[in-house]
Amino acid sequence: MKKIVIACDSFKGSLNSAEVAAAVTRGIRMAGEDCEVISLNVADGGEGTALALTGALGGSIIETEVHDPLMRPVIAGYGIAGDMAVIEMAAASGLPLLSPSERNPMETSSCGTGELIRDALDHGCRKFLIGIGGSATNDGGTGMLEALGARLLDRDGKALHGCGASLSSIDRIDTAAMDDRLRESRFTVACDVDTPFCGPEGAAAVFAPQKGASPAQVDMLDQGMQSLQSVILAETGCDLSTTKGAGAAGGMGGALKAFFGADLKNGIEMVLDAVSFDSMIKDADLVITGEGCLDSQTPKGKVPYGVLRRARKQGIDVLALGGGVKMCPELEAMGFIGIAKTSTGRTLEESMEPVRAADDIAKKTAEIIRRLTI
Repeated sequence: MKKIVIACDSFKGSLNSAEVAAAVTRGIRMAGEDCEVISLNVADGGEGTALALTGALGGSIIETEVHDPLMRPVIAGYGIAGDMAVIEMAAASGLPLLSPSERNPMETSSCGTGELIRDALDHGCRKFLIGIGGSATNDGGTGMLEALGARLLDRDGKALHGCGASLSSIDRIDTAAMDDRLRESRFTVACDVDTPFCGPEGAAAVFAPQKGASPAQVDMLDQGMQSLQSVILAETGCDLSTTKGAGAAGGMGGALKAFFGADLKNGIEMVLDAVSFDSMIKDADLVITGEGCLDSQTPKGKVPYGVLRRARKQGIDVLALGGGVKMCPELEAMGFIGIAKTSTGRTLEESMEPVRAADDIAKKTAEIIRRLTI
């Protein structure tokens, strides 16, 4: 082989995109390949989105103190490039900020993401690219709205805190005190899924269990999202029932669309355009992609899906690596030259330990490259 391009997502909770790429590169060298290796930082709207897009735009990362999903102080970073802010929800409201025992979408709030937006407004930003993957929340974006000055009111006019448990009680969203600077701002949102706001395929039903919700809580959250959807329609005239991606990040996509007129876009397509992916893979013999877990969600807008789609247009084979792999008809039908699980027979916690995860990725890559070369 003469040229291999690496474009992997982070392995959530274990390695970021650059660290995964470094491990894959090590594996290529272990296999004895002396080819050109190009590593691209990519993401689909979740962890790593701000770094990938800020780097591509020539900006810089700044940090500020906000609230995490359980309203505890946390330092979160975001990118600034000119008057554009590049924010990833995972930095302030992400699942990795919580221990497994703390995960409860009835209690978690997207307030910290709203605080990042407010801080960017203070820095003069009026254009926003927001990646909303990897959230710990299912609050319909109400925590974010609250942080930006909205008041969430019940039928008695009592103010509520934006979180999953309050969704069914919200009767009105008062935006009179909302930050005026938002009217001057434009929002583009990078979604990693096209999930609807509510219903059998909606935010709560599909993703709340991953965020710690019990079956009973999933039902309560979905009922709350249905109620909130009606409130949002009455307040803004925006019908989220027909908006693809409105349920992304527990409804954050819908809130940004309804209240700020955000343009919801496929996250990986945005990032691949920003890093000039199509030109970078020209004449490549192989593209290697991957994510923490390859499963039925992978074809629904995740990094490997976007990378595969672009590479196949140029007739380039793509290998997919996953810390975990849950084979299913959707994954098998995608058309990868190979799908490989990198983690070995250890517990999940051991497999996600960064040094071990990197070693596993390198060894598996070397094994596959040797086989492909032969």
